[in-house]
Amino acid sequence: MKPSVGVVIPTRGERPELLAAAVAGVLDQEYDRRVRVVVVVDGGGGVLGPAEQIADVVAATRGSVRVVANRRAPGLPGARNTGIDELDTDLVAFCDDDDRWLPGKLAAQVAALEGEPEADFASCSIEVAYGSRLVPRQAGAERVTRADLARSRMVMVHSSTFLFRASAGYRADEGAPGGQNEDWDLALRAAARHPIVHVDRPLVRVRWGGSGYVARWADRIAGLEWMLARHADLETDPRGAARIYGQMAFHHAALGRRRAAGRWAWKAFSAHRREPRAAVALAVATGLVPARAVLGLLHTRGRGI
Repeated sequence: MKPSVGVVIPTRGERPELLAAAVAGVLDQEYDRRVRVVVVVDGGGGVLGPAEQIADVVAATRGSVRVVANRRAPGLPGARNTGIDELDTDLVAFCDDDDRWLPGKLAAQVAALEGEPEADFASCSIEVAYGSRLVPRQAGAERVTRADLARSRMVMVHSSTFLFRASAGYRADEGAPGGQNEDWDLALRAAARHPIVHVDRPLVRVRWGGSGYVARWADRIAGLEWMLARHADLETDPRGAARIYGQMAFHHAALGRRRAAGRWAWKAFSAHRREPRAAVALAVATGLVPARAVLGLLHTRGRGI
């Protein structure tokens, strides 16, 4: 018999149509066992209101869906952990409320995990949806190591692709500032145990541009500082370090902190002279181009800063 699977979908109730689509994408998976879905309401301050009203939205989808309130720390990590606490399945998966699993996602990942019994964590490639554009982002590999994730954030190792063995005991770190980088942190911790099994096909559609999450510049800075403090090896690889320093420079530039942007840009150039984010950050800091315009251009190509 195939392993049982539970899926955690956190929501604030701000996008009911997308939430319903996310639930449907999970329930539409062809799998030999019923998939349990837990929708975790974090705050319930959106247009849908409290958990009872959100339950009405997901009730329209076929299958059994449990809706609960976040009982742990407010924010995305606490919501994920509340969902994990609700499950007694063999495998646990995540899906954000504005993303959608594509046909074959679950079966392919379960097969990949079954083919490597010592592995306990799987991901897959994604399809970035930005406006009317769909851009596939693939890894070009069937294994993702901790060194890979330190050198590059690897956007395709996205939280909505995560599938892991419940027995591994993984939890999102609720100390992540503003919920920033909690998924990268979890992937790094998983890859430290064993390379992540990766299905290199775009099997999750990830929607960009629907919230201001990516433009919360101060939170982005705090999240990167938190990661550097937790994972010293992020600064070991020159390219990986330069990427983070360039991001720090860009976020400071977006906040109008020209001096700080300059300091981080210099660190990026010093670590790896070809790091493009440093030059982009300086362009933003000097007012040549707005930060949001840079993000918009990158997002049309399925990329971020």
